[in-house]
Amino acid sequence: MKLSTVLVGISSASAVSAHTIFVSLAADGKDYGISYGIRTPSYDGPQTDVNAKNMACNGAPNPTMSTDKIIPVIAGTNVSAVWRHTLQSGANDVMDPGHKGPVMAYLKKVTNAKTDSGVGDGWFKIQEGGYSNGNWATNTVINNKGNQVIRIPSCIANGQYLLRAEMVALHGARSTNGAQLYMECAQIEITGGTGTASPKTYSIPGIYKSNDPGLLIDIYSMKPTSQYVIPGPPLFTCP
Repeated sequence: MKLSTVLVGISSASAVSAHTIFVSLAADGKDYGISYGIRTPSYDGPQTDVNAKNMACNGAPNPTMSTDKIIPVIAGTNVSAVWRHTLQSGANDVMDPGHKGPVMAYLKKVTNAKTDSGVGDGWFKIQEGGYSNGNWATNTVINNKGNQVIRIPSCIANGQYLLRAEMVALHGARSTNGAQLYMECAQIEITGGTGTASPKTYSIPGIYKSNDPGLLIDIYSMKPTSQYVIPGPPLFTCP
């Protein structure tokens, strides 16, 4: 077998194992289980076109399954978006650790979490992690058995929301649209919020551009001291 063939095979296997899905949500000490209240796809592939409508809650080429469940969440508490390589994978198979990048989470207040597509305005970022001292946020999630810990703001209004959790792999980001973005939406209902804040909202698609420095980047030239710009709007925090 030619060396080039071997290298292609290794590269292909690595690319496949990099795929990941936000499969379940843990809230108030309870993991609600695979696909409960989560619009999970049957295929674990990424989105690469930041201008596509499927950037909101995933979709073709990864068709997502609808769910009639809504998960109760208490404002001011932590929830965990649980990531796995596939819907059948365990905690030791989250995402290829060689595929590194930022981790984000967004909320959108909606009238009906079961039917709202998520496309358009209304989104605000509530959690983010990037690069620090040589460590990527994706590796933090992997090392935490696939748990992306997200703080739900205490100051937002009660009601139904879409919770969009996202991990980005930058191994191919040296070329335009080479970044791999993974996201799913959970259907939640928040209670216990004070409603004292009105976050500035943004549109999806629209939060990212293909030439954003956090999405068009050569991560292999970075040093532990390198600065990384997390893509997307500013992080919302309660006053």
